[in-house]
Amino acid sequence: MSQLYLEDGIKQLVSEFIAAGCPSVREQSLEERRQGYIASTVLAGEPEAVFEVKTLSLEGIELTLFKPSADNNLPVVIYYHGGCFVSGGIATHNQQLRKIANDSGALVVAVSYRLAPEHVYPAAHDDAFNAANLVQQHCQQWGGDNTNITLMGDSAGGHLALVTCLRLKAKGEWLPKKQVLIYPMLDATAKSQSYIDNGDKYIITRDTLLTGFDMYLDWHHRTDVEASPLRSQDLAGLPETHIITAEFDPLLDEGEQLFRNLLDAGVNAHCRRYLGVIHGFFQLAGVSQSARDAMVQITHIIRS
Repeated sequence: MSQLYLEDGIKQLVSEFIAAGCPSVREQSLEERRQGYIASTVLAGEPEAVFEVKTLSLEGIELTLFKPSADNNLPVVIYYHGGCFVSGGIATHNQQLRKIANDSGALVVAVSYRLAPEHVYPAAHDDAFNAANLVQQHCQQWGGDNTNITLMGDSAGGHLALVTCLRLKAKGEWLPKKQVLIYPMLDATAKSQSYIDNGDKYIITRDTLLTGFDMYLDWHHRTDVEASPLRSQDLAGLPETHIITAEFDPLLDEGEQLFRNLLDAGVNAHCRRYLGVIHGFFQLAGVSQSARDAMVQITHIIRS
């Protein structure tokens, strides 16, 4: 294991995890897992003040709006949080959502989709798709520009952003201007080499990811393109896509394979691998320079 090449702040976290015996989420209750995710937000840095934050419900879907100024016609980011389909929400992503809004000048709309195991496939997929349409229809009255929408998500949220884009393309009514996929979960069959190389020691383990898929997909076939969008053969025509991967992430290979597939399909695609970091690093800005660098990258994507 190449701990020597981990970022210092990340290396300390990984060392502590290994010293604890690499505990598996299979030994945790669901409530412990969810609370542990919330507890980890102390590593994200201090949340920033934002001009306006408000939560509203449209057609049964809860949306939280982060507006950086009183201006109108702002770029819009629709954000789907990570958490392996079973955890996460505003409480786990508050710092990142606020900073994205402030630094990019965008209206950020965070989607609180239904979680497993209480709600199984296609609940999160349907919530993500329906939320995108609702935001596109209503964001002008919130100060957003509905012709300049970016879909964004991390981990399970990156999966939901991509599947939402594929559904929107199939429907043919509108597409976002861009999508940003932060170490997305793309293959429920976990066949890539990075699942083997990075699956045990780097905190967010193979078990963490696959138990999330297991609880959410339930009966659904793992090779279906909505379970494993890496298998999609219908990528042509997707909007400009930016993928962020992490060197010591079980999902490294599938994120970079998606990049190659997008290029083969003629999509304007870009991929950046952050070295010395693990899955989830984007939420570790309090201890990770790469997390702070990724925020700068994302801000540039939104503003460009």
